[in-house]
Amino acid sequence: MSDIQKQLIEMLNEEKWTRAAIGNYTTKNFEDLYKLVSTAKKEGVVNEVKEICDEHLTHTKNSIIALYISSIISLSNQLLDDSNVVSLIEIFTDNHRTQIVEYLCKKVLEYGESKYALRTLAECYKSAGSEDIYDIWERLVKVDYDEAEIAKLLAEKYEKDGNTEKSIEYYKKALYRFINRKQINGVKEIWSKLVTLIPDEIDFFFRIQAKITGTIDNGRNLILMQDVYQYYKENENWNICIDILKLILSYDEKDAWAREEITECFKNKYKDHSQLDECIKVSDITQPWRPVFDAIADFEKHISFDTGSFVFHRTWGVGHIKSIKDDELLIRFAKKQKQSGDNIHSMSLKMGITALQTLDKEHIWVLKSTVSKEILTKKIKSDPEWALKVIIKSFDNNCDMKRIKQELVPSLLTAGEWTSWNTKARKVLKENPMFGINPDNIDFYSVRQRPIAAEEKLSNEFKAQKNFFARIELLNAYDTSDACDDESDTFREMLDYFEGFLKAFSQVNEQVICAYILVKEFISDKQLISAVKQYNFAELYSRIEDPMEVYSQIKDKVSIKGQTLRQKFLKYIKNLIPNWEKEYIRLFPTVLSSEILDALIEAGSTDDVKNLVKDCFENYRIYRSAVIWFFKNIQEEEWFKELGISVEQQLIVLIHILDITYREIASRRNTTENRKINHQVHTILFGKDELLQNFIMQSDVDTITRLYTLIGDIKDLEPMIKMNIRSKIVEKHKDFKFYEIEEKTATVHGLIVTAKMLDLKNKELIDIRDVKIPQNAKDIGFALSLGDLRENAEYKAAKEEQTRLNNALTRLQDELDRAQIFDPTTATAKKVYFGSHVKILNNLTNKEEEYTILGPWESDPANGIISYMSPLGNGLFNRKQGEDVEFEVNDEKRSYKIIDISIANLK
Repeated sequence: MSDIQKQLIEMLNEEKWTRAAIGNYTTKNFEDLYKLVSTAKKEGVVNEVKEICDEHLTHTKNSIIALYISSIISLSNQLLDDSNVVSLIEIFTDNHRTQIVEYLCKKVLEYGESKYALRTLAECYKSAGSEDIYDIWERLVKVDYDEAEIAKLLAEKYEKDGNTEKSIEYYKKALYRFINRKQINGVKEIWSKLVTLIPDEIDFFFRIQAKITGTIDNGRNLILMQDVYQYYKENENWNICIDILKLILSYDEKDAWAREEITECFKNKYKDHSQLDECIKVSDITQPWRPVFDAIADFEKHISFDTGSFVFHRTWGVGHIKSIKDDELLIRFAKKQKQSGDNIHSMSLKMGITALQTLDKEHIWVLKSTVSKEILTKKIKSDPEWALKVIIKSFDNNCDMKRIKQELVPSLLTAGEWTSWNTKARKVLKENPMFGINPDNIDFYSVRQRPIAAEEKLSNEFKAQKNFFARIELLNAYDTSDACDDESDTFREMLDYFEGFLKAFSQVNEQVICAYILVKEFISDKQLISAVKQYNFAELYSRIEDPMEVYSQIKDKVSIKGQTLRQKFLKYIKNLIPNWEKEYIRLFPTVLSSEILDALIEAGSTDDVKNLVKDCFENYRIYRSAVIWFFKNIQEEEWFKELGISVEQQLIVLIHILDITYREIASRRNTTENRKINHQVHTILFGKDELLQNFIMQSDVDTITRLYTLIGDIKDLEPMIKMNIRSKIVEKHKDFKFYEIEEKTATVHGLIVTAKMLDLKNKELIDIRDVKIPQNAKDIGFALSLGDLRENAEYKAAKEEQTRLNNALTRLQDELDRAQIFDPTTATAKKVYFGSHVKILNNLTNKEEEYTILGPWESDPANGIISYMSPLGNGLFNRKQGEDVEFEVNDEKRSYKIIDISIANLK
């Protein structure tokens, strides 16, 4: 037992025997006890000291020494149990030792925020009349999201001091908290205060009213909106007045006051409308027997028809009301004039209400009909913000990018112009405070009457977003934004979403792990008090079924606090899992990070790393990505060189992986992943550095044979690659033997061609497709402009040329699809094959003839080049020297004897 432990036991016994009075304790006594804890930490016996105190408290529960020392150790270890510190402070509170209470509370707060300590300290300052109470209240409000009364007191204090901005901030905090606590009297009081301070923030009041309705009751408190209504009525803002009254009526359609008021608002809004009285009469909006929203709908339909208004007809498009006479509408439709020559249409008002849709004069359809295309396009290109506002408002102020594109492309913008315009538009939607997100659908945007605060914009986007990791990005954006208050209730609500994953889960997946890391990071950084039990990471990790799968499912680019979530996950494993080295080894083939290897080597696990590398190369079928990573990243590491895995061995493994992926792609197994790995290996082996080819050229014949045999066996590898490698091998080793192709009967599939001719045909196809056919289309267009097609020779000639070019393009594309490049290294002198020069005796004329056997593209009989597909070429194909060849062409017998076969010079 250490001296410090013995000293502590003596102190506890002395305290018990002497029963020291509470009044005898001073702050000096606690400072001495704090030094004892510090000494215990230095000597490494702090846990033993805590055990002594905890055991002592089992039979002496009010021991000041044991309570204090146990509390300090718990606080320093960030343990959740604060019962000892509460008991200690209550002892001195009950004995009115305010100075000691204040000291103890401050000591507790040195280790982090504590609601109990802050409240107790606030009571001390309140009794003493100290101004310091306001600082403590502010700290308490930050960590206690249920505290409403103190938030209200702070708001009143700042209002009295003339700090209106700070006052509004705390009134809003208080309002949110009274709502959450369902204290309607507090809500009404703060609501009335905010109506006097920020009456213009109508969006705030609508949002809060919805929260009150959803939290407290079903609309009975809509009377609160009457306070806001009176302000807008006095300022004659009839649109907002009507919106407020519609909201009130939506909860009580029989509210006589609201019905009477909305009628008056309509009269004021449309006081200059020629049909106002008639619309009120027709709609029966003043008659209590008529359902109010039916009446409103009828009124708004009728009132939208007036001289000068724009309308839309599904056949005739946009129209302009020229006049209204009695029940008759006279409308000018531009499209109708084009169809029938008469652009004025007469229609009854009743029919118009059924068949027509009224449009605002700023509706995009109206602008398209009344503004020239050139002017409108120029305006849209130069001012995306204006264009977005116009289109979004045109469709009930709720519109997505799909609809916006539909209105612009191709009528005003080309597909290419849309691409660049779309990028600018999305930036405007993201950054401009006049645009908001629909909280129910993140793809839809609205135009605000007033700029939306960055805090509200992100909050709405957070609510609309359904993707877990996208919500993390939004929380991070909120946290890093200078315009957002990360001490607000909004921030806490966003954080609560992630805490929800820790309150109830059946299995630990990537969302639970990321929620834990995120909450832990923010609680630590901001000294927040979490309502969730702070789980032990090691406990959570032990419940993960497949750590590699969890890592893979964490979105790789989502970051918090300057590091990606994947990096945070690995950091937590290293810092909090006892056997983290084993976990790092297990995770590496999934993570593929040099940081993992560096950490393992630094920790002295070099042998484990070497075994990992060996295992990956030996089991390359399983660890394909790891093998590729090792090949690209660790060649120069000394520990890797010590393994003795030669470059040839590594290349052989990569060739095997290439072959495996080709075969699995053909079998449609994990196609996406196999294509990715195949591309990586292909780039390493045959990329611009020509790694494999260069290695082969520097190797001996045995190595060349081994490597090329593996390459040659890969059925789906491009023939050109094989041919190039074969050619290089032959250049260096002229007598190198590949395999006896001449002893086998060659079977021709497709169309054999030389590389040179393939290149020429490709160029010919490009010329037809990209030059001649477009020019022909212009020629046809020009010919059409000349008029009468019956006597139009230019048109007929152009159409004939069009048919010829299309046929040529189709034929050429078909031939190119079947083309196979001839590999000169496969040429043989023992049989007649593509690339053979053959000397034959015509048995019927007794004359010698010489031919070079190539394909139909290269055929030139006048110069002795014939196709292997011609009657003579086909008859000679696969025959040996000395053989007689007989066949018929058009019932005419042919007879030849092969005198000599050699390899043609194709250069």
